[in-house]
Amino acid sequence: MPRNSGAGYGCPHGDPSMLDSRETPQESRQDMTVGTTQEKLKTSSLTDRQPLSKESLNHALKLSVPEKVNNAQWDAPEEALWTTRADGRVRLRIDPSCPQLPYTVHRMFYEALDKYGDFSALGFKCQDKWEHISYSQYYLLARRAAKGFLKLGLERAHSVAILGFNSPEWFFSAVGTVFAGGIVTGIYTTSSPEACQYIAYDCCANVIMVDTQKQLEKILKVWKQLPHLKAVVIYKEPPPNKMANVYTMEEFMELGNEVPEEALDAIIDTQQPNQCCVLVYTSGTTGNPKGVMLSQDNITWTARYGSQAGDIRPAEVQQEVVVSYLPLSHIAAQIYDLWTGIQWGAQVCFAEPDALKGSLVNTLREVEPTSHMGVPRVWEKIMERIQEVAAQSGFIRRKMLLWAMSVTLEQNLTCPGSDLKPFTTRLADYLVLAKVRQALGFAKCQKNFYGAAPMTAETQHFFLGLNIRLYAGYGLSETSGPHFMSSPCNYRLYSSGKLVPGCRVKLVNQDTEGIGKICLWGRTIFMGYLNMEDKTCEAIDEEGWLHTGDAGRLDADGFLYITGRLKELIITAGGENVPPVPIEEAVKMELPIISNAMLIGDQRKFLSMLLTLKCTLDPDTSDPTDNLTEQAVEFCQRVGSRATTVSEIVGKDEAVYQAIEEGIRRVNMNAAARPYHIQKWAILERDFSISGGELGPTMKLKRLTVLEKYKDIIDSFYREQKM
Repeated sequence: MPRNSGAGYGCPHGDPSMLDSRETPQESRQDMTVGTTQEKLKTSSLTDRQPLSKESLNHALKLSVPEKVNNAQWDAPEEALWTTRADGRVRLRIDPSCPQLPYTVHRMFYEALDKYGDFSALGFKCQDKWEHISYSQYYLLARRAAKGFLKLGLERAHSVAILGFNSPEWFFSAVGTVFAGGIVTGIYTTSSPEACQYIAYDCCANVIMVDTQKQLEKILKVWKQLPHLKAVVIYKEPPPNKMANVYTMEEFMELGNEVPEEALDAIIDTQQPNQCCVLVYTSGTTGNPKGVMLSQDNITWTARYGSQAGDIRPAEVQQEVVVSYLPLSHIAAQIYDLWTGIQWGAQVCFAEPDALKGSLVNTLREVEPTSHMGVPRVWEKIMERIQEVAAQSGFIRRKMLLWAMSVTLEQNLTCPGSDLKPFTTRLADYLVLAKVRQALGFAKCQKNFYGAAPMTAETQHFFLGLNIRLYAGYGLSETSGPHFMSSPCNYRLYSSGKLVPGCRVKLVNQDTEGIGKICLWGRTIFMGYLNMEDKTCEAIDEEGWLHTGDAGRLDADGFLYITGRLKELIITAGGENVPPVPIEEAVKMELPIISNAMLIGDQRKFLSMLLTLKCTLDPDTSDPTDNLTEQAVEFCQRVGSRATTVSEIVGKDEAVYQAIEEGIRRVNMNAAARPYHIQKWAILERDFSISGGELGPTMKLKRLTVLEKYKDIIDSFYREQKM
């Protein structure tokens, strides 16, 4: 592959192993007003600030019309399928099965505005009352933010980094960045000052948006190492004191008034769909984070077709209502909440910053979403909470719930596609399960999604017992989110769904069971890694195929089943290839006291495992406590232990250790061969967590960190073997 220009060349070729997908309110207000600071949210509506007249909206729309026309004949002479330059362009992978003409983010918003201008776009809590911003107001806020960025000196193909929890400000700052010709770059709120500095430097951030003083302090510590940084805007709290080049949101939005509308539209008119507009940084579990460059076409195409594959409805048919709470610096949340919301006119309601510490269920009850997404760990926590409540309920209520879930699970497993439910199943749903779903906030929820990590069979079965199907998607940051999707009419248990229209897949080096390395091609595929030519060449081959690093198989109907991550594959000293996830899931399924199980054995003579126990979380920090969950306590009681804390078990409780040993023996009995047996294991004193470093921001297990952190325990397994 040529390496002289930072770009890759090539075109797709036919491949017999390649599978491709086939598919061919109210009256408008005369005066709309806009608020500018999060501080205002506490005392007044975000729509209570400076008036933006209907004339200003009409003026903005009139100026935007030429861009809409220009997009119809976009100029794309580029031959390169990839680039590592922020200002680079690429050739788009347009497939005959889905030849949608490329268009920009601004055009997507413009067309949505034409249909959904008066619809509620963004909902937020203000003094215990929900307030809403319409799509017309949202668009004008984004334009004002865009002009503010231009006034602060945002340069073409430079970034605006956003370091804050999900909010209206996150959304219109992101859209405004793209309008102004910049690149949106999210930073996880849990990032250290050093991690913030790495990303802000790598993406050449001209402006950084922060929500709180805590986040501002991180940037102040590293500002001297950020030569491109011109200003910081804080939008939820005022800065502790007046500082040069640090602005409140109100001051920032005022700056935008000094830039003419025509100047912004001149920039919008020059934008092309094959230019970068979003940077998503990988979690850095295997080295420094990589900046995944996504084009305007990646965003607009995936927002349309990826969401259609998940059965997301346009607002004129049924307005989708979603709760935004997962980190927007992660591609799944950003595509699902932000860009898909604009494409179909969804109403996005923002959860409180402590959503994952317990307040999420309150928001879900108040908002009653029609569609919801969570990473597997979120669904597991909901499951564990229901189990705890059930354990504390009276005998009759508990038996009723177990009966209702049992008959419903059996029906959903034996007749998954049937709309004709037996009387017993309908009665169970009416008497029990509907009330549980209502208590969770899912009374109106028709679609429940998960992604970003594997989900255990136990969790999927639990929610099937509540009559809640969990629809999987499969994709990476490098595929702009979903490349495969499940939906109500496209579902198979344990699968990751089917190809999104216009996307392709091929499995390389398939074994006798049809399992091969997953390679993907289509409009979802990213532009390249920013400033990383070697990593880009590793990921994208000469024909433009993305090598995902995952292994999987396709069934006869095209459903994808992920069997493991190639980099996670354990190769024992004897040369056996062992995928860890199925064995880890089997242990957790067999032993309901286990929270996390991590298999070890790469280049070792045998397999071993680290285990953690299910414990409650600190409501303020979400850190694991010493107290066992109700389900874990129940397990202890069944095996003859009186333990109620982790510390009472680790290294002491013979009854629990014996029960775990027997459970692992049962898992070993079902293993394919002797090399797949777990020969040694240990219980850790603390469950894995984000703060402990074992889990990433999306609750994904960081295996290399665990190996390093618990090196002494792991080494002891194999030292003892030699003696």
